[in-house]
Amino acid sequence: MKTTQVLIAGGGPVGLTLAKVLTYFGIQVMVVERNATTTRYPKMDITNGRSMELFRKFGLAESLRQVAVPEHHPFDVSWITSLAGHELHRFRYPSPEQARRQIRETNDGTQSREPAMRVSQVEIEPVLKRAVDAESNAVVRFGWTFEDFKQDDAGVTVTLCNSEDDRAEIVRCDYLIGCDGGGSRVRKLLDVGLDGTPRVGIFQMVHFYSNAREILQRWGIAWHYQSPFGTMIAQNDRDIWTVQARQDPAVAPSDIDPRTVLRKFVGREFDHAILITNAWTPHLLLAQSYGRGRVFLAGDAVHQYIPTGGYGMNTGIGDAVDLGWKLAATIHGFGGPGLLASYERERRPVGLRNREASARHTRVRIDIMQTYRSDLEGTQAVSAERRSEIASRIAELGNAENESWGIELGYVYHGSPIVAVEPNVEPPTDPVRYTPTTMPGARLPSTFLSDGSALFDRLGPWFTLINLGGSDSGGFARAARKAKIPLQILDLNEPSLEPVYGRDVLLVRPDQHIAWRGSDASTANANSILARALGCGAVA
Repeated sequence: MKTTQVLIAGGGPVGLTLAKVLTYFGIQVMVVERNATTTRYPKMDITNGRSMELFRKFGLAESLRQVAVPEHHPFDVSWITSLAGHELHRFRYPSPEQARRQIRETNDGTQSREPAMRVSQVEIEPVLKRAVDAESNAVVRFGWTFEDFKQDDAGVTVTLCNSEDDRAEIVRCDYLIGCDGGGSRVRKLLDVGLDGTPRVGIFQMVHFYSNAREILQRWGIAWHYQSPFGTMIAQNDRDIWTVQARQDPAVAPSDIDPRTVLRKFVGREFDHAILITNAWTPHLLLAQSYGRGRVFLAGDAVHQYIPTGGYGMNTGIGDAVDLGWKLAATIHGFGGPGLLASYERERRPVGLRNREASARHTRVRIDIMQTYRSDLEGTQAVSAERRSEIASRIAELGNAENESWGIELGYVYHGSPIVAVEPNVEPPTDPVRYTPTTMPGARLPSTFLSDGSALFDRLGPWFTLINLGGSDSGGFARAARKAKIPLQILDLNEPSLEPVYGRDVLLVRPDQHIAWRGSDASTANANSILARALGCGAVA
C-alpha cells in the first residue's frame, strides 16, 4: 500500500497550487488527476494581483508570467456593436508594466505587491504541474481517478483507479483534499450539499485560431471585446481567441453551429480554425461545508461562479494557501486542534462574498446588453446619435467586475477563532474600494521599504513578527522557541510607513494575513498570542 501525508484529488490550478504550498512547507503530497494531460479548455483568463502575490511567495510568479500575454499589453475592456461595426465605449486599464510602476510610485499600502496577469488556464496548468513535478516530496499522477475513501481517527484510506486500464490501487494518507471541481466526487461522498442557484444560463464556448488581427483587433489590443452577442477573450493577443456567447435555452446545444456564433459576434466572415467548442452552464453555488474530519474541499468543489469578475480560480488559490499552511503546521506538530477547523470559518465567508459579487457583475453585464441588443437586431443601422446614448449608458453602468479591489485585496477573516479580534473594530466592506488596514484577519498592506525592498519579500516562510517600534521582541522569540514555532522577527525603522500600519507590532501569518497587532513587542502575552494564531487557545 502506498502512503503519503496529503492526497489531493484533482490536478487543476487549485490542486497543483495546494501541492506546491505543502511541499514548500516540507509536507509529502500525492496529486491524482483523472485526465491524462492538463486542460485544453480556456476556463479562465486572469490571475489577479492577490493570487500573484501568493504565487510570488511560493516561487511561481515569474514562471507563470513567462507564458502570459506580453507585459506591455493592457487590460482594456471594450463594448462594441460588432468587430465589423463600431466601438462604443472602452474601459482602459494599465498593462502589468504600467501597474508595476504605479505600485512602486504609490507606496501607500493601497496596491498589491504584484500586478494582475492575463493568461489562459491552458497555459497556467503545465507551469504549475512542472513546478510540483520538480519537488522531491511530491508525486503527481495524471491518469488516475479518485474513487472512494474511508476515514478514521488516524487517517484516510483512498481508493484510486487507473483511467486507462481500470487497475485499482489503495493509498493511505493523513488527509484527503478534494480539489476535483464542480462535480466533486469527494464532496458527494462527504454528503455536502450546495446552496445557491444552479444553471444560471447556457453558453457556447468557441475557442479558435486566427491571424485576422486587422479584424479581431480592429481598435487595438483589448483583453475583452464585448457585445450583446458575447465576449471575445484575446488569449495571447496574437492568434488564439475565445468567444463566450449566451444561448437560447430552447435551442439544443447540438443544433448550435460554432461558425454561426463567431459570425454573429464578429459581424462578418473571416479566416479561422475552430480548436474546441462546447456548451456549458455556469452556477452560483457555495458548499454548505468545507470539509469533515480529515477530508477537506477547495476550489470549484466548494464554490462555483459565473466568470464575471474572475473569482473562480482566484478564490481557489486563496483556499489552497489558507488550507495548505494549516495542514503543514498541523502535520509538523505545532498547529493546535483548532487550526484546521478555522479553514471553513475563514474561507467560506470569502466564498459567499465572491459569489454575491459575481452575481452583481453579471446583472450589470446583462443591463448593458439589454441597453442595445434590440438596436442590433433591428433592420436599421444604429445612428451615431444612438451610439452616443448607448456609450453614455455603458459608462454610467461601469465595469466594477474589473475594479473591485475591495473584493480582491480587502477580505478580512473577521471573527476567525485564530485571529485576535478587536472589539468594536469592523472591517471595511466596500467591494470596489480597497482600504488598507492592519486589523487582525486582514491581509498585510504591501509597501516598499526605504532600502527599496518590498515588505512582502522580507517576510519569513512561516510566521513573521514585524517590529516597527524598536521595543524588545525577546519574549516572542522565547515563546516561539519553547513551542517550536518557526518565527522570524523583522525589526524595521520605517517612520514614513507609520500612517499605513498604525501599530508598532504586527504578527503576520504564512498567508500574509495579520494574526495580531499591538503597540509593544515586549508584551507578556506572547505565549497566548502565538497559541491562538495556531489554534491552541485565546489571547489572555
